[in-house]
Amino acid sequence: MKHAACFITFEGIDGSGKSTQARRLADALRAEGYDVVLTREPGGSPGAEEIRSLVLEGDPDRWSAETEILLFTAARRDHLERTILPALAQGKVVICDRFADSTRMYQGLSRGDLRGIVDQLHALMIGREPDLTLLIDMDPALGLTRAKARQTSEERFEDFGQALQEQMRRGFLNLANEFSDRFRVIDGGRSPEEVALDVTRIALEHLA
Repeated sequence: MKHAACFITFEGIDGSGKSTQARRLADALRAEGYDVVLTREPGGSPGAEEIRSLVLEGDPDRWSAETEILLFTAARRDHLERTILPALAQGKVVICDRFADSTRMYQGLSRGDLRGIVDQLHALMIGREPDLTLLIDMDPALGLTRAKARQTSEERFEDFGQALQEQMRRGFLNLANEFSDRFRVIDGGRSPEEVALDVTRIALEHLA
């Protein structure tokens, strides 16, 4: 196995295909000889998975944005301690479906001007940014249609509707400009195979 510790995250609106592309990238990198850990947020560790059900299920107004920020940060801290940092210490490539950028958007932007609180908590409790962030960008209407078609119980944020998705898309693109050193924007409106080719190329270039 190659030993090139790297922390790669996928971001994007609901239904953008992040999870599919994260799995495809994990398979592609393993085929190239990399030792890969594929994980997700919220979740990725036993404690964080318990919090996942609290924040992704139920009525859209179940939690205030402030409470959500605390829950997501708690889940992320457990995930970081138990999964991400140990894997990186072993020289593995960690691929994560969502990370702090999603909290910056969904809680810090969409439900009030709380970005400052998100960043303060992140600096205090997390203190780690990805090495590479792949933003799968797509039309919000198409993404929401795809997300709704999944028919899972984890639809709390999708239930906020298309207006939220449009706001999130603008926000993610703004983040890509703000953190241009680590973000790469990929057109997610194409076939999964075409998107995967770009994703794999960008990741391998970064790891080289």
